[in-house]
Amino acid sequence: MLAAAILQKGTMKFTNVPIIQDVVCMVGILESIGCQCRWDKNTLEINASHITGARILKEDMEKMRSSILVMGALLGRRGQAVTWYPGGCSIGSRPIDLHLSAFAALGARIQEEEGRMEATAPALTGAIITFPYPSVGATENALLASVLAQGETVIMGAALEPEIISLCRLLNQMGGKVEGIGTSILRIQGVKELYGTEFPVPGDRIAAGTYLIAAAATEGNVRILGAVWEDMEEVVQVLQGAGAKVERIPGGREDGGIALSMEGRPRVIKLSTRPYPGFPTDLQSPMLAWLSRGEGISQVEETVFEARFKTVRELRHMGAEIQVQGNRAEIFGIHRLKGARVKSWDLRGGAALVTAALAAQGETVISDCQYIERGYEDICRDIQALNGSIRWG
Repeated sequence: MLAAAILQKGTMKFTNVPIIQDVVCMVGILESIGCQCRWDKNTLEINASHITGARILKEDMEKMRSSILVMGALLGRRGQAVTWYPGGCSIGSRPIDLHLSAFAALGARIQEEEGRMEATAPALTGAIITFPYPSVGATENALLASVLAQGETVIMGAALEPEIISLCRLLNQMGGKVEGIGTSILRIQGVKELYGTEFPVPGDRIAAGTYLIAAAATEGNVRILGAVWEDMEEVVQVLQGAGAKVERIPGGREDGGIALSMEGRPRVIKLSTRPYPGFPTDLQSPMLAWLSRGEGISQVEETVFEARFKTVRELRHMGAEIQVQGNRAEIFGIHRLKGARVKSWDLRGGAALVTAALAAQGETVISDCQYIERGYEDICRDIQALNGSIRWG
């Protein structure tokens, strides 16, 4: 949605914006190409009247994966984008071939050289784009590049994540014409111009899921306001299957939410990560931490990223008994984890270690916590509000 601000020549206003490192990094990228950004607590205004550049610095691209989304937006706005291969967490190979093939289908010329990528297109033209895998980022980039293209674009095999739905609704509110929202086939009728608007950022379902799992791991209870039940049905089912009591809090998207309470250790479950509406890969690591205290042998299969089990080594330092073979992990539940010195290897792995530490005996010290700040505005504040003992060192 921040990248979409590039597509209009006025001012965007986003409310309920989380002040996390990835957002701060994206704001820096927007400012580097001429956007004027202004914060007011959790409200962010972006004036994109005078975009002066189409080149993104290598060091900015290497900070996070989602920086690649400026490529589609710049193609739509300026007909050119010069970027670098994106970085982020080390959770395995995440090729961007689907992004580039979408740009090429729309008429862009792509040149790659030693990690540098340049896309040029005097005029993008609508096309049929078919994704063999429902990539969230590629779907978003295809939307950003096609909304101002000439004619109709059809995206086949589009990702179904709630974040895609939010982006489509934003683009339509800006004057775009996107149909098929919430389905795997999106139809975009190109328009000549988009306009600034005000848009509320939905609550983060992964942050909500993290705190639900942390509450379950500590045999506690929590009420997450703003968590959308319909967006988290698979997560709810998995939590219930492992023994947690999970209920819907009536209300709208802001005052409604999800309540969880847990007594005892988690029951044995078998879990596979899948693209939405399946169980999200981003909650796999916190689930490993919780299932480490299970009543028997649980199984977790990772089908999205091949390097999502790096946190297993750190959980073993805390006493967890986990065996990994390929993309599957067997978790032999123990009664209690123990505090230890561990290292965060990635964003969700760091959150998993926080979950494990809260449920462990003694003190745990987690190093390399800068990863955690990428996805949680203030995890210490939130955990402390739930009576957890946690602080930055």
